[in-house]
Formats: sequence, structure tokens, C-alpha cells
Amino acid sequence: MRRIVAVTGSIVFLDAMLFGAIIPLLPRFADDYDLTKLEAGILLGTYGAGALVGGIPGGILVGRVGPKRGVLAGLLVLALASFAFALAGGPVALGAARFAQGVSSATTWAGALAWVAVSVPRERRGQALGSVFGLAVFGFVVGPMFGGVADVVGIRPSFALVALVAAGLAAGIATIEAPAREEARPGAAKRAVRDRAFVGGLWLNTLPALFFGALDVLVPLRLDDAGYGALAIAAVFFAAGLVEVFVNPFVGRVSDRHGRLLPVRVALAASIVVAAALALATEPIVVAVLVVAASVTFGGFYTPGMSLVADRADRAGLSQGIGFGVTNTAWALGALTGPAVGGALAQAFGDPVPYLLCGALCGLTLIAATRGAARLRAA
Repeated sequence: MRRIVAVTGSIVFLDAMLFGAIIPLLPRFADDYDLTKLEAGILLGTYGAGALVGGIPGGILVGRVGPKRGVLAGLLVLALASFAFALAGGPVALGAARFAQGVSSATTWAGALAWVAVSVPRERRGQALGSVFGLAVFGFVVGPMFGGVADVVGIRPSFALVALVAAGLAAGIATIEAPAREEARPGAAKRAVRDRAFVGGLWLNTLPALFFGALDVLVPLRLDDAGYGALAIAAVFFAAGLVEVFVNPFVGRVSDRHGRLLPVRVALAASIVVAAALALATEPIVVAVLVVAASVTFGGFYTPGMSLVADRADRAGLSQGIGFGVTNTAWALGALTGPAVGGALAQAFGDPVPYLLCGALCGLTLIAATRGAARLRAA
């Protein structure tokens, strides 16, 4: 299991690093190109738009050619997109490169997570997926720091280096033995879509992406207004992500032993409190501390949500590649909507409104998760 986690974890680490690298650079792009909060949110959300477009096609590709070949295709597109980002000279070109990165991530994530799901026993699946996602979070931790360094040493050489790393990783994975192919049963997609637990697992990937999307726009701009530089903003997100790295494998083990929805309900209740606190916070240091808290509470949905999708895909006879492709689409809906809607609401009504909306969604989801847990126990 360790080798599988290391291989797949390195894939999602690189992808997550690129996703987070733009966060400390967002104030610079906003200043250079005179972007409003809404426009900055759209630039951040283009990655999610690419993942949304590529989610289901990427999952189908992985289901047909296998996780390994799907991962290789995604990494090659990622390398090209990173070169394009390095050479971009305006917001449209930057957005197009981010969109291509999002498309590539849909395939690499579907392939990597399907690789884990088909190779690890079900009773250890939550822990394995939690470990892989922990490495992805570590990539997100490193990403803002990488973006902060790129702001100092130069964006072009920094992202060109990432492109070379992606190409090198693809070359290394090409030498590894591929996992076994899956055979989906007829009617599997219909059974999965009708399964409330499967759909609930998808929502548990949309919800945190929505929250983090809004947070990733509003917090950097708020801290920038308070005088924080790119490296200081990166340090806040570094600390937040570092905590989440160690929390996710633990959440995965809890979901293996006590059910997928127990850690979800705890995280939802805590997220309501954190969202309300973010709405009320005015001091920059308090906002920074709450970002760390949010990384634990909002991030507590991902691992049990992914494990729930994998479990119910097994039950429906759905290919894990397609299951995680749909999961990528669900995540992308949040990653696309969160920055754009969060930025628009903040610009029109102030920063507290998006946070309060996030808290309200948590409350509704907590009610549904409590009822869902009772149905699963009865089944």
C-alpha cells in the first residue's frame, strides 16, 4: 500500500501545488491588470472550470484505458499548461493556462484515486485515500510558498521548472506496472446516480471546494489590504495546510472504523462555527488563525466523501475511474462557483455574506447527513 500511496500521492501533490501557487500571486495580478474582486475570483476559478469540463471525460478515459495511461495523459497536458502559464502576458492568457491545468487535473486525479481504490482492500480504503489526499494537501501547502517564491525570483522560470518536473514524473511512472483493469456492470451509472449515499459523497466534495474557493479569494485580498506581502500570505496558507496534512489520514481511519458519516457530521458542526467566526473577524491575525481552523473543519469532508463515492461505486458496479471522474466534476462545481460567487457577493454586500452563506449550507448538510446516517445503519 505504501508504494501505491507514494506514486499516486506524488501525482496529486504536483497538481495541488499548482492549484495553490496562484493564491499569493492573486494580489499582484489584481494590481498589474486592475482586476476587481469578481475578476480575480474568475481568474482563480478558471482552474475549476477546466476541471468541470474535463471531469467526466477524464473519468471515462481512465475507465477505458486504465489508471496508469490516464495519469500519463494528464501529466503531459499539465506540463504543456505550465509552460503556457510561464509565458502568459495577460489575464486572458493566464486564465486559459489555468483552464488547461484544470482539464489535466481531472484526468490525473481520476487516474490516481482509481489506482488506489482498485489496489487497496476496502477495509483500508479510507486510510489510503486519506494518506493520498494528505499528500495533495501538502502540495497545496507548498503551492502558496512556491507562489510566494515565484513572485520574488520570477514567474516564468518558476512555472517552466514545474513543467519539466511534470514531464519527468510522467517518464518515471511510465516504467511502473499498471494496475488491473476494471469491468463495469451494465446499468451501473443509473444505479449510482439513484443512490443517495453516492450523490451525498459527491456533494461532500463540492461543499468544501465551494468554501475554499471563496476563502482563497477573500483572505489574500483582506491580508493584502492589511499590509501582508505575498510571502506572509503564503505562510498563513502554509500553516493551515500543514495541519490538514496530518488530519486527513486520521479522518480516513476514523471513517474506516466508525462509518463514513461520523467524521462528516463532526466537521460540519465545527464548520458552522468557523464560518460564523470568519464573518465576524476584523483583525488580520484573527483571520489568519481562522484560516488554519477552516483547513481542518472544511477539509474534514473530503476523505470520507471520496471513500463514500468509492464504496458506493463498488456496490453499483461502476468503474472507479468513472466514479472519481464524476467526483472531480462535483469538486469543480465548487471550485468554479466559490471564487466567482464569493467574490461577487463580497464586492456587492461585504465579506461576511459569503461566509454566512457557507455556514448555512453546512447546517443544511448536517441535517441531511444525520438522516443519511440513520438510513445507512438501517440498511
